[in-house]
Amino acid sequence: MTTAPPPADTLLLADVGNSRIKLAAVEDPGLAPSGQRVAAPRLAHRREIDVRGLQTRLLRQWLAAAAPAAAHVLVASVHDRAAAMLELAIAEESATGRRVLRQQRVTHADLPLEVALPEPQRVGIDRLAAAAAARALVPPGSAAIVVDCGTAATVDMVDGSGAFLGGAILPGPVLMARALAEGTSKLPEVQALDGDDPPAMPGRGTRDAIAAGIGWGIRGAIAELVARARATLGAPTPVVVTGGWRRAVLPAVPDALEAPDLVLTGIALATRRVGAG
Repeated sequence: MTTAPPPADTLLLADVGNSRIKLAAVEDPGLAPSGQRVAAPRLAHRREIDVRGLQTRLLRQWLAAAAPAAAHVLVASVHDRAAAMLELAIAEESATGRRVLRQQRVTHADLPLEVALPEPQRVGIDRLAAAAAARALVPPGSAAIVVDCGTAATVDMVDGSGAFLGGAILPGPVLMARALAEGTSKLPEVQALDGDDPPAMPGRGTRDAIAAGIGWGIRGAIAELVARARATLGAPTPVVVTGGWRRAVLPAVPDALEAPDLVLTGIALATRRVGAG
C-alpha cells in the first residue's frame, strides 16, 4: 500500500516527455484543511532539462533550491529510458544522505479522472494528467477540450461527468520538419515555429515554404480538430491549451485558456489518490 508523504516533505513533480524533463515543486496544493480541493495546485521552482544526456549536476542544483530537506517525487513519464535515468539520479542523490528523497511513478489509476477507454494503461500519462488538470480549471460539470503542443500535438476530450474520451494525435512541427528532411533528398530541416506566427504566404524560398506549410497546416489542423470535438461535446466547450509552441495555435482557438504547466498541475492532482493508497 502506498503511503502519503509526511506533511514536512516537499512535494516535487517530474514530467518526463520525449524531448524535455519538466520539473516543479508544489508551493500550494490547493486543498482546504479538510482535504477538499478549493483551487488548482500552485507550482514553483520550474525547471526544464533536456532528456538527451541527463546532467545530474543540473538536477542536484534544482533539488537544492526546490527541496533543501526531505521530499517526495512524483514522476510521470512517456519516455521510459529517460525516466529510469532520472529515477536513478534521484536515488543516488538520496543515497548521499543530504536529504531523503522518496519517489513514485504516477499511473492513470492515481489521477482523479475516469478513463473511458478499453485500455487506459496504454494512454500517455501526459495526456491524462493534462485532462485531469483541465477539469480543475473549467467550471464544475463542464466538458473540456485539451490541446497539448509538444513533440506530438494532441487534442483530447473530457465530458461533463469527468470521463476522458480520447482524442487525436498528430506530429508536432519539429517532427514534421524532420520527416520532410529525412524523407526527401533535397529539402532542408527548418525551425517551423520560431515565432508565434508562421511565415506569410506565399513562402518565397524553400525554407519559408516549408515553415509556412507546417505552421499554417498545424494551426488549421488544430482548429478543425477542436471544431469536431466541440461538435461532439456541444459548443461552447472550454478549450485549454498547453505546450511549448502553444502560442502559435492560440489564434486558431481565440477563446482558449492558456495553461503552460498543465501536465505538471495534473501530476500534482495525483497526490490525494497516491496518498490514499
